[in-house]
Amino acid sequence: MGPGPITVDPRVLRAMSAQLVGQYDPAMTAYMNETMALYRSVFRTANEQTFLVDGTSRAGIEAALVSLLSPGDRVLVPVFGRFGHLLREIAERCGAEVHVREVPWGEVFTLEQLEDAVREVRPKLVALVQGDTSTTMNQPLEGVGEICHRHGALLYVDVTASLGGNAFEMDAWGVDAVTAGLQKCLSGPSGSAPISLSPRAVEVVDARRSTEAGLRADPDSTEGLAPPAARIRSNYFDLAMVMDYWSEKRLNHHTEATTMLYCARECARLLLEEGVDASVERHRRHGAAMLAGVQGLGLRVFGDLAHKMHNVVAVWIPDAVDGDAVRAAMLGDYGIEIGTSFGPLAGKTWRIGTMGYNARKDAVLVTLAALEQVLRGAGADVPVGGGVLAAQAVYA
Repeated sequence: MGPGPITVDPRVLRAMSAQLVGQYDPAMTAYMNETMALYRSVFRTANEQTFLVDGTSRAGIEAALVSLLSPGDRVLVPVFGRFGHLLREIAERCGAEVHVREVPWGEVFTLEQLEDAVREVRPKLVALVQGDTSTTMNQPLEGVGEICHRHGALLYVDVTASLGGNAFEMDAWGVDAVTAGLQKCLSGPSGSAPISLSPRAVEVVDARRSTEAGLRADPDSTEGLAPPAARIRSNYFDLAMVMDYWSEKRLNHHTEATTMLYCARECARLLLEEGVDASVERHRRHGAAMLAGVQGLGLRVFGDLAHKMHNVVAVWIPDAVDGDAVRAAMLGDYGIEIGTSFGPLAGKTWRIGTMGYNARKDAVLVTLAALEQVLRGAGADVPVGGGVLAAQAVYA
């Protein structure tokens, strides 16, 4: 019950146990095509270039940034938590000229702040996190794409922690590139990163296209290839080559992580079977119950509640309570994991998740009951039954 990874849905585990097939087996290529179609619906997009990057969610982030950014490109990174700083670091490693704007942890950016920053920086790309689990804040995105496009910038968004549990509309909100992971609201393990690119983003990637010499009829020919200085500075994360692999060309790049493909396909299938809007509402409801429950225990909630993610809540660790000891007792005595945080919040807050397969009434109530007992054992003065009663009121 932490900020992720979460308990994997048993149906996803069953899908992962299926036997491997060859990467060009008709069944395998059919699974690839099905997965692309499923994630178009998950991201709410018509983008043809919607597929998977093999690796954790960070692999998707790095693939997007290294493929869209050339050395010297100007990038704006609005930072409101740890994972904004991650986008900054990756963009710097791509050789980009990175400009950062920050708000205090626990807050988000207004549209006016973002437009002012875009106007000042004039970036090629704005790189933004939607839901940052380090602070539990959910950055509003509606209108951001329009601002970026009006000023000639692309918009990339990391939705690793928010997708499926909070509203996300790629096309309606004008997002040009998006990457995600499975280990949060999608009820899967880490290891596969869904990605989608708009036609505008594809143009940028295509302009940097290269093909491995070993795949060319004439390895010494450079016809149709971008100049060496313009090429994407990674082979594995070269999205132009990965797009060719997922296209009808089936031009060999890597060997697809078959088991993770089965997993990602099932995560998307289950989400769409439930309905994206229904999943968001489920996360909202159980997140609201957890929020009420920790407040019912007398815990102070961190951050701007008006912009809190549905699927995780951060609370200040009470004075005179050993935060790590409480977490250890939750895990050792009750088999329930909750998280701490990073950077300026390390050791000061706990983060409690209600996401994916764990966004359930029983999981919420048992976690609150256990937390009450552990807090009382640690010497904290908490209301008897306060957490469970407050959560039950939300469910009533």
